[in-house]
Amino acid sequence: MSRLLRLLAAGCGACLVTAGEAHADLRMCNTTGSRVGVALGYRDQQGWVTEGWWNLGPRGCETLLRGTLAARFYYVHAIDYDKGGEWTGKSVMCTRNKEFTIRGTEDCLARGFERSGFFEVDTGEQKSWTIQLTDTPAVAPRP
Repeated sequence: MSRLLRLLAAGCGACLVTAGEAHADLRMCNTTGSRVGVALGYRDQQGWVTEGWWNLGPRGCETLLRGTLAARFYYVHAIDYDKGGEWTGKSVMCTRNKEFTIRGTEDCLARGFERSGFFEVDTGEQKSWTIQLTDTPAVAPRP
């Protein structure tokens, strides 16, 4: 791809509380000016699963998983449809070009899938979490 985009993964529990109602979901917000495709990997009671694609418009948000989060770590692979580039990581999981739900992360190619790198999101065992995708690097606050 033409460039590697950067990620800012941020928990935003306060963003998910409205009118005294608490919502427990895993959400993704696209803060870029591009359309983005998102695949998600996580471990459930039956083992590893990857799902995709959610299509997020520029500056749009989408709920990826509804309900209280069951795991601490989630894995994301995203593609910038407009400018090129992708958000990737070291964790390799199975994907495909069309909508998918894939069980297991082994032997992707032999099973007819693609191998894609996913970055890890540590939710800190929160009950809800929002992941922010951005094309600018995160700046750490100065002490």
